[in-house]
Order: sequence, then structure tokens, then C-alpha cells
Amino acid sequence: AQVKSENSKTIWNTEEVSEGAEFDDTWDPRDQPEYEILFKQSVGTEDVFFGMSRKDLSTACCEDIVIKIKLPETKYADITLNIQDKVLDLRTPKKKLLLHLPYRVDSRNGKARFLSEEETLEVTLRVSREFDFINFA
Repeated sequence: AQVKSENSKTIWNTEEVSEGAEFDDTWDPRDQPEYEILFKQSVGTEDVFFGMSRKDLSTACCEDIVIKIKLPETKYADITLNIQDKVLDLRTPKKKLLLHLPYRVDSRNGKARFLSEEETLEVTLRVSREFDFINFA
């Protein structure tokens, strides 16, 4: 079964193109910075000592994604950051990072801070997921 597009001259449907593909530029000579993805979850005494919730150590139970990006010789004013539901796009004069995120995030409510002593940008994004038997609150 083939799907007909609205314009007969198009070679693909918009549903076939992944989110963030418009930012990908293979001809851009800037290097990709070093980065690290961490997952955060809030736990209380009922989780740690009593095991009352269904939380475990997996990323399925995490509420936040923290991305730490090393940006040596970069000023805060030179950083351009664009967050979409599944894509993080970071540009500086010397570095470029297009990161497809492992989970959908709330792109409107995130936090970013630049640690100038460590030359690191720390981006914290809230994971936006469907409610299931683990994530029900």
C-alpha cells in the first residue's frame, strides 16, 4: 500500500523525516564537543528503605535528563541552544552539537547553566512520558 503525497513531485512524506533533521549539516566543519548524558530521579525514604514505589535504577523511572557539554574557550554569550521535543541543537563559533535525545522532553520548561570554571554547559530537561505502571504521578 503506497501513500500518495499532496504534491506529486515530493520524494518523501513529512512523516518519514525525523525530527531535527533540518538542523543536521554534514558540511559544517565545526567539531562536536564532548558531552555526557545523565538521568535523574527523585527518590524519598519510602523508595530507598521501604521499596514502596515501583521505581528501580532503570532510565524508565527517571524524571530528568541532564546533558553536560564541555565547551572549552567559550563564552556564555556565544552559545546558541535550541531544544525541541526529541532534539538538542547547540551552536558556538567553534563547536556544534546535534543530539537526538533518548526520550521526549518538555521543550518549554528546561534549565541551562554555564559553569565557567569547568567550561561546561549543563542542560536539565524534564522527561515527558506517558503514564504507565511506573510513572503514574
